[in-house]
Formats: sequence, structure tokens, C-alpha cells
Amino acid sequence: MAAAIPYVTRQTGMSNPSNASSSHRRASLSSFPSSPCPSQMSLSSRRARSPQALVTDSDRTSDLSSKSKTVSSAPSSQHSSYSAPRRPNADARSSRKLRSQYPRGSGEKHVEYILVASFDIDRGPVMEHQYPMAITGDENMLAELMLPDQAHARNQDWTIFFLHKDTSQEEDDANKRAKKKRQRTRRRRQDKAKGVINEEYEDDSNGDGNGDENEEEDPDQDEDDTLDDVDDESSDSEPEGGEGPPLIHVLNLVNTKHDKSVKRGAVVRAMAICTRHPFLHIYKPLLLLALEEYFKSPVPETLSMLYDAVNAMDLSLMPRLSIFERHLLLASDNRDLFVEKFEQMIQMRIAQDKADDSTADRSPVDARTGMKLSNISRAGTKAHVEGGSQSLYAVPRDTHEFESKVMYKGIPIPIKVPTAVMPETVGDFSLIKLIQNFSDAHAKSPQPFPLHPHLTTNGVNTHPIVVLVNGLLTQKRVIFLGHNMPSGEVAEAVLAACALASGGLLRGFTRHAFPYTDLTKIDDLLNVPGFIAGVTNPTFENHPEWWDLLCDLPSGRIKISSKIEPAPITEGLLYFQQQNATLAGIASGTTNTTQDLTGDVAFMADILKSIAIRHGERVIRAKWRDWILKFTRISAQFEESVYGASALYVGGEDEGKMLPGASGHGYVWSDDAAKNKELAGNVTRIEGWRNTRSYYSYIQDMAQVYTARPLKGLDLAHMHDRLRMQRLSPTQSKDIYLTLAKSIHSYDEICLLLNVAPESHAGLFYLALGLFHQDREVRVRTSELLGRISEHEAGQHWWKGLSRFEKLAFERIRREIEAEVRAKLEKEGLSPSLERVVT
Repeated sequence: MAAAIPYVTRQTGMSNPSNASSSHRRASLSSFPSSPCPSQMSLSSRRARSPQALVTDSDRTSDLSSKSKTVSSAPSSQHSSYSAPRRPNADARSSRKLRSQYPRGSGEKHVEYILVASFDIDRGPVMEHQYPMAITGDENMLAELMLPDQAHARNQDWTIFFLHKDTSQEEDDANKRAKKKRQRTRRRRQDKAKGVINEEYEDDSNGDGNGDENEEEDPDQDEDDTLDDVDDESSDSEPEGGEGPPLIHVLNLVNTKHDKSVKRGAVVRAMAICTRHPFLHIYKPLLLLALEEYFKSPVPETLSMLYDAVNAMDLSLMPRLSIFERHLLLASDNRDLFVEKFEQMIQMRIAQDKADDSTADRSPVDARTGMKLSNISRAGTKAHVEGGSQSLYAVPRDTHEFESKVMYKGIPIPIKVPTAVMPETVGDFSLIKLIQNFSDAHAKSPQPFPLHPHLTTNGVNTHPIVVLVNGLLTQKRVIFLGHNMPSGEVAEAVLAACALASGGLLRGFTRHAFPYTDLTKIDDLLNVPGFIAGVTNPTFENHPEWWDLLCDLPSGRIKISSKIEPAPITEGLLYFQQQNATLAGIASGTTNTTQDLTGDVAFMADILKSIAIRHGERVIRAKWRDWILKFTRISAQFEESVYGASALYVGGEDEGKMLPGASGHGYVWSDDAAKNKELAGNVTRIEGWRNTRSYYSYIQDMAQVYTARPLKGLDLAHMHDRLRMQRLSPTQSKDIYLTLAKSIHSYDEICLLLNVAPESHAGLFYLALGLFHQDREVRVRTSELLGRISEHEAGQHWWKGLSRFEKLAFERIRREIEAEVRAKLEKEGLSPSLERVVT
């Protein structure tokens, strides 16, 4: 899946159908305002340009004789008897030291608080216990959230809500000191590599107040901390777009025990787990056991036992993936992707255990468990089961989930933690369930929507799911109403909607989401702009002034409020209409149209078809991620066409890295007419998005990702899309293939290429077409690039997806190269033994 890496426009000498804006509007990000709305830019500021100087890498493509590789004839696991060449390659693995997402001894708690509330017939919802300490805030409000409406009518119900709890001053100071320490260590290492001795570091080590007196350089610190810093900010505990500290996610279980000896004949209690991690659904089995235990023994010790058990869960063997690796893992169904990292983590742990054992007296238990630790088995396999106690460590059967366990009351509770978590993905929800709920009613009996430029981008018959996503993107107030439904199902719909609009790329939805709320908090709710809330009280339906979109879950209908604010006429819309007079009426969004200019009709048909043929949840999420990514790239092109520059585009084109036919950037269309039509269909949706939280958060995120992104001067997505979507001349395709082969060598560069060529988009198919190019140099360079990809940790799985026909072509080209080298050696009179060595 294409990584969402934006660029800033820079004028080149080559024109491209995908970049048809005139040359006088090409500008860099430095000329684009950072805080004001871009639509307020004056026309005079659009022509400002500030070209960026980029460092050009030297040509790393060597002579054929030095790059030739022999091909193994060992059978591969798929399609063909031809497998990729296997030679030691330093770039096949990441050069960064592998780390754990949750290291041992880090002190970070998986669960911060455990709450218990009950319903008192006289006082209403009451908070009974907060362990290990009280959460600052209104206890009565927390108790009301934990005991939803009509909770007594059901034996069991789940709710989810979020708490905005500020970090303490001590935590802030500790984080700042740790960040400064990493920065000093990185600068010291860089200066040491250059042979520079900086007195500042000597002063810090002497304890002048700026440094840590007891600071020691971490030997495990990565040499390249830039990407690690970005990963820190992209993890599940990150602040969203600089809007504050991470949320506390609360998973709440309500149980009703019928007892005729008490008032009203029932006891209603709720227990909640509060965690910073978004994968809070993993605690459901533990909450079921703990709440049952609390009914028997309602004392703080019961909470203490649960608190200690969940925080003792060991996740130290779960590897920490870079942002590009996470994108690859989430977009792939391959259960073995990055399995080498799990094996490496176990090997590191075994080595550490042996080192610890060599310095301390080993107990009998240690001696028993230390046998044959080097034999790592796969969880669930026969070897692992038969290994018994000797199978101390095991690789997960599916690398998408890390398998651990929690010992609760002596019972091992299996836990599966997602290895990769993207922004706005909280809990365990189903996009398929949400899409089906609102698609079935629309398919049986379509009901036209009132026209609104931001929402009905396909006219009055716009698909309800598209209306919902448009409302979320343009920051409308959205309410999910589930009358007589469990509050847990309503909360899941809210979380699914947040993930739908985010696509794992955009932020700002869950921070303003209320998975469950009630009528008593309506005043607080209305103070939040663009909220997404879940309710069960039907009173909300009778107050259209409270919401812009009402999603009625039982009926599967979406309503647009009669009190919704009209879409403003923006400068971008007017300027686009001036540029494209024939499309002015369609671009306004106020006229009904039956044309599918946005492609949303075809996209929803594809989504529903995938659901009908039983494609899994991961496939549907990947498709929506592609849709959101496409929307952001089209938005960048719209901004360039109208405003002359795009805040969604960081970087520039490095002419030293690419050949003339490979120049260009951004989204690709087949021709200018297709480009203008799609922009016309999206203009109102784009203009509505450009003034939202998610838009500005996305700009910040792209700036952070750009610092860690390899190949800053190349748009790999643009080049791959040209191969995939356009009819290119042999010269143009040659320039693209040679530019890719010249530029892509390192581990991260190959990861970036795989992101723009996901398995769902035919994988390496379009790249492998270079094996059949009429130019021999293109065929040879393409085979070398594919050889490097086949040795990559993730690329080897993409290689297996190539057809037998493409692998035969690869084999043929490698044999030709080998024959040329052999003939050259024979001509020079070298000995057969030397010939074998060179071959």
C-alpha cells in the first residue's frame, strides 16, 4: 500500500498529464502558510518559489560483471520451480538495532487504573473503588458512564469511553530529560564519527545542570535515532497531532445479578480497566473473570489481584517495527511477514539469559529451563506442543498478533496483542458490520438525501457510507443512535466510523469521539466541534439542531439534519470554477448529478463485492486505507492547481536522481480530462476538509515522516502509478525503470517501494514487466532490482507472488549475464578455478 508521503511541487523541464498545472504556480512548502487557512492565500502569494537543494546520491549501479548473480534452482513455495537468488546481502535486513515495543524493566504500566461502580436504589450510580488511586475528575460522571441506560435490562453489557487525563509535571519533566539525553547522545556520536571533540559534552558530564551527572551512553542506542523518534510519535501512545497527552481508553463491563433479597431484585455492578493502549479489547476475558470474582468478594484486594496480573504481562519479545514496516504488515495477509524479527528477538533474549546465567549461580529451575533454548519453535506447531517445558520461547503462528498470557488466580489466560497498530484504531470493531448495516437498507429501498456540497458528492443518491465518511472528513457532528441496543454495539459502531475515516492515516477523530454518552451530558457534547457520539436515547432524533448526521443503527438509515449549516463558498472553489468553466456547475455541489466523477460508486461496488465473496476484515480495511490515501493525494494536486502549492506535499524533486522521463510527482491520471473531472467531483469535499483538525494533523504527521523517509527527492508512488495506469513510450518507461533500479538499494528504500506496490495492487507485477522491455539495459537493471527485493525480509514474500512466466524471464536474464561474464573471462584467459570464483 502506498505510503502517505507528501511532497512540495518543484518545477521541472518535463510536463506530465498528472501535473497539468501551469509552471508559474509551482512553489515550495516554504511559500505556503502554516497556520492560517490556505484558502485565504492571495493570488499574489501563489507565485512565490523557494527551490530546495537536495543532496544527490551517487549512482550505486555497478557494472554488469560485478553485479552478476547465480540463480538457485531450488523450488519456491508458490507458482514456480524457480526461486530467488540467495546471497548474503547487508541490505536484506534493517541496519537499526532491533528493539522491543515494551522492554523489560521499562516501568510502563499496561493498565493504569481499575474502577468499580454500582447502582444504588437511593443514590443512583455510585463509584465504589478506584485502584490503585483515584482518577482526578468527577466520580459521579465516571459512575454514570460505567452504568449506561437500561443496563438493568440486560445481564451483561460492554461500554467504551475515553478520558482526557493530563500527564503530571513529574512525567513531563522525565520525558523532557529523556529526550534531551537522546539528542545529546546522538550529537556526541555524530561528532565522534567526524573526529570532533565538543567541550559542551564534557561540561554536561561534569554536572553543570544541563546534563545528567550519572548519564551513560546507551550501548544499544541506534545510530539513526531519527526514524526511532518518528516511531515514538507514531506508536499507540502518541499525542494526536499535538493536541495533548494520549487518551486513557476505558473498557467497561456491566453485569446484572438477579437477587430477590435486595431492592428491585437485582445487583448491578460495573468494572472498568483504564489503559493508554488502544488494544483494550484484549482484556475482555480478564474483566469477565474479575467482575465475577468481585461479586463474590467485593474488596480492594480483588482489584489488586487483577491489577498485578495484567501489569505482569510480558510483551518484551514483541519487536518494534518502523512506520513503513507497520504499513506493510497491516496491508498484507501473509502470516510470516517479518517473522525473522520475532526470531531475532528470541535469539537476543536467549543470549541475554545465557549471559545472566554465566554471572550468577543457576537455580535448579534455571538449569531445567535452560536446556536447548536455541531450538525455537512456532506456536501451535507439533514441535512446540511436544517441547513441553523446554519450549520456553515460541514464534507467533501469525505475525500480525503477538501471543502472550496473563496468570490470573493461577490460570494462564491467553492474550493476543496486535503487532502493528495505526492511528485511530481503538478496540475490536468490524468495518464489514458497519458497512453492511447501512448498505442493506439502501440497496433494498434507496432514499434520496437532500443535497449538501460537503456530503452528497454523488448527488441525492450518494451511498450512505460515503455520506458518513464525507461528514467525518469535513468535521460534521455525527451521532450513532442505537435505541434498545446494547451500548457496546453502539460504541463499536462509533469506533469503526473513526477508523473508516482515518484509514490509519488521518487523526483527530477518536480524540473527539464519545463511544457512549447519555442525555445528561448534552451540554458538554455540544461544546465539542465535530464530535462523533454513540447514544441509545431516542430523544436525540427529535433535536436536529444537536447533530448534522444521524446514523440510526436499528433501521440502517442515515439522516442529514434540516438544521445543518450550508457549505461556504471558498476561494478555492471559485478559482477552480474559473479555470474549468465547463465543470463549474458540477464543482459547486449544488446540482444533482448521476455521473460518478469521484469514483465512489465503483469503489463501494467493489467493497460490497469483496464482502459478498467473504474477503476478511483486513482486506476491507486495506481498501479503505487506499481510498483515504487517494483522497489526500488528490487533495494535494487540487491545492497545487488552485493555490500554487500544497501543504500536504513536503520535499521536492531531485533531478540528479531521476532521468527525464521519470520526473513528476503526485497522483496520476490517464489524461488531463480525467484529472479535471475527478477534481471537479472532489472539490467541495476537499475544501470542506481543508479547515478541519484532521487536515492540520496530517500536515504535521507528514512533516515528521519526511524526516525519516528515504529517497526524499523521488516520488516512488508516482512512478509506480505511471507504470500501472498510463500508456508510456519505451523511452519513458525506460527512464522510470532505470531510476528505480539506480535509487533503490537499502532496506528502508525497498520497504518504501513495497509500500507503493502492495500485494493487493498486483505486487511486483508492473515492476517485473521491465524484464520484457525492449531495451536490454532495462531488463538487466530490473533483474538486479528484483534480486535485491527477493533477499529483503519483506520483499521475499512479494517475490513469491510473481508468476511463473515472470520468474522464467528473470532466470533467463540471469543466465545471459552469467554467460557474458564467463565468455569475458575465457577471452581474457583466466583459469577455470578463478572463473568459478567470479561466477
